[in-house]
Amino acid sequence: MSERWTPDDVWALAPDASSRKAAVKTAKPASWPVRGFRSGDSGAGRAVWGECSGSGSKPYQVVVDLAGTPASRCSCPSRKFPCKHALALLYLWSENTVDPGDPPDWAAEWLAKREAARERPPAAPAAPADPEAAARRLERREERVAEGLAELELWLRDQVESGLAGAPNLGYGEIDSVAARLVDAQAGRLADHVRGLSGTTSLPDWPARLLTEYSLLRLLSAAYQRRDHLPEPMRATVRARVGLPSSPDLSAPVRDTWHVLGRCDFPAGQVRGRRIWLRGATTGRTAMMVSFAPEGQVPETPVRVGTAVDADLAFHPAESRAVLVALHSDSPAEPAGTGADDALAAWSAALAADPWCTAWPVVVADAVLVRGTPWLLADPGGAALPLRQDCCPPLTAAAVSGGRPVTVAGEWTPSGLRPLTVWGPDGRAVSLDPRVVRA
Repeated sequence: MSERWTPDDVWALAPDASSRKAAVKTAKPASWPVRGFRSGDSGAGRAVWGECSGSGSKPYQVVVDLAGTPASRCSCPSRKFPCKHALALLYLWSENTVDPGDPPDWAAEWLAKREAARERPPAAPAAPADPEAAARRLERREERVAEGLAELELWLRDQVESGLAGAPNLGYGEIDSVAARLVDAQAGRLADHVRGLSGTTSLPDWPARLLTEYSLLRLLSAAYQRRDHLPEPMRATVRARVGLPSSPDLSAPVRDTWHVLGRCDFPAGQVRGRRIWLRGATTGRTAMMVSFAPEGQVPETPVRVGTAVDADLAFHPAESRAVLVALHSDSPAEPAGTGADDALAAWSAALAADPWCTAWPVVVADAVLVRGTPWLLADPGGAALPLRQDCCPPLTAAAVSGGRPVTVAGEWTPSGLRPLTVWGPDGRAVSLDPRVVRA
């Protein structure tokens, strides 16, 4: 196991920018008279603990469990998780100002409970109490989704027949009412897609973008109506795209050394979503971990960007979505990259499997950033990928590279490349921490 985290790893857990700012102010060694950490080599899980002097008579007691998905406990009254004290403690640890030691009783007791919980065998998914009733509920939901899509299709037809010129005057209210009807039809994910149309008309090339979005919605509606005649992989993709639930196949986990390529936060209704891209070193398979959290909390981040993890992943039937089953080890590692042409070929294959795909991970090796409008990421052969306008200028990536060739991982989207991670000339990964305003 790699021991010390980097500050980037710590800030990835910050619920928001204000938490990070508060943590930086709190991360003063003089305010932490008691602090220590336990490595994973001792047989017990990695953990960091400390006592932070505050305004009260008693110091805040903070402990962070780093074995598996990070979790923390603090005696402060904050409703944010992790709180500023946990972030500050981790930051001090990442800066080598925390020494190894044995946890005090209050920390050891909590860590022992966590360890015992991990050693318990995972509970098998609960079977429905009444399978026939569950099947009827699913059938009824699929019918409601079909009804919602039929109504959406009529609305799309009206928009095209009346012409796109009036689209900028639609207003958010009308689009939101269409989305609300899809929510009533239990097609929540499709409703989010429709809400995204409200921002399309503000783009410079909005007529083409809007017609593309209408076409994709029409294609999804038609595919759903014919879902029983589609090949199983495409059928699963269509079901996932409209918002029907799926479960990972826990019976056949895939073990590999997975390179953690990058993460990207995105809005998802009233909550915050996070996707983490991984690629298997042996299988070459792409995996996407997705998690959500309400305001004031951070989505689950079971793996760290810039590492290679020996892990078992269980996959959902569509979208390369996966969940972590077991994490055996992790260590910093730089992934192998390709050229720009190979990256676009991978995007092409992803679109063939999922025409509604809006982001796909690519890794370009020995790439240089080229200033322009927009900026470009060029490979040694001269082929280049344009960066998204909302990612320009890529100041952090340019600073890390210093003008030299570097490895860059990012998401290729219909609007260009969104850089996620840069491996500098020293091999150290720097997360660019992109936050999507609208997916």
